[in-house]
Amino acid sequence: MRVQTRGENVKPCGGLRCGWRISLSLGGKFVTLAGMFSRAIVVLCLLALPVRGVELVLNLGDAGAEQSPAGFTNVVAGEGQPGLWLARVDESLGATNSVVLTQTRRNVKDEHFPMCVYQREKFDDFTLTTKFKIVDGLVEQMAGIVFRFQDEKNFYVIRASALGNNIRFYKVVAGIRSQPIGPSLEMKLGEWHELKIECHGNKIRSWLNGREAIPELTDTSFASGKIGFWTKSDSACRFTDTRINYTPREPFAAALVRDSMKTNPRLVGLKIYVRDEMGEPRIIASKDAAEVGAAGGDSERGAISGGHVFFGKEKDTVSVVQPLRDRNGEPIAAVRVVMKAFPGQIEQAVLQRANPIVKEMQFRVQALDELR
Repeated sequence: MRVQTRGENVKPCGGLRCGWRISLSLGGKFVTLAGMFSRAIVVLCLLALPVRGVELVLNLGDAGAEQSPAGFTNVVAGEGQPGLWLARVDESLGATNSVVLTQTRRNVKDEHFPMCVYQREKFDDFTLTTKFKIVDGLVEQMAGIVFRFQDEKNFYVIRASALGNNIRFYKVVAGIRSQPIGPSLEMKLGEWHELKIECHGNKIRSWLNGREAIPELTDTSFASGKIGFWTKSDSACRFTDTRINYTPREPFAAALVRDSMKTNPRLVGLKIYVRDEMGEPRIIASKDAAEVGAAGGDSERGAISGGHVFFGKEKDTVSVVQPLRDRNGEPIAAVRVVMKAFPGQIEQAVLQRANPIVKEMQFRVQALDELR
């Protein structure tokens, strides 16, 4: 069976299992514009990127959309089901953006910590600022930021409590929560507050409404990770005006491609695909940086979902799409190797040329998160 993919004829190999700013408006007209030009803008900006890094502005949705923001995942630590985080409108004074993010699925269990985690980037050193407002809560009245997040059992958090009138830092390692650290202070219900968090190496600093909230902390548990919004139990709180200043990390997938190109400089193309939040394959690393973010096709989808290998032939090039697998043997990504075609070259010979390249990548990859 032959599969048509982006203008090339491909078929499964039988029997084988082979300072600038990015504004993320997660709904509305800006997304349409970003969808048209985002890859070109990112490439141009990276070429001119100053040492000070990037400001990532998280506009959390479209007014009145009542939808979870794209690019985020709802997770929960402790007991119960993940929360339901929605974009809603709040016209009250104290925030620049009237579109806010709020957790709507409230649960009175004590060990219930819903989080809305941004999935499109991991952060090493960063400075985050956000505005939050605690609105209500019978059991708890808390709002916070989770950072250097690995998974639901490993992360840092700084949170404020209107019921307890305090601000606290703690970490969760292997599901075990450390002793909270932080002072008592007045935390008024129904008012906007600004929280600022700075991570530099193993140093953690925080400010509340422009004043240092917790003395500088030193901790080496997590060197990098994701960032998200945090709350507890039946707390009703809102977040908006969230900005993250950081130096972009190079995905490990990019290092794999770069190293492979050094060893195989005659390759016409080399690309790694992973699934996006909609489950569709997208380029995470490529010999041609301008292609990062481009969608894959049936071949890449088949390699990731079924672990299949595909062969394609053009006028002057041949290509092989193979899966990358995790430590358990499950497909987690797809690699497309594009090579110059030679007269009389058969499919098996092409596979033999591509196999060592993919095998070397496979040797260095244990899990999907390592690629991002």
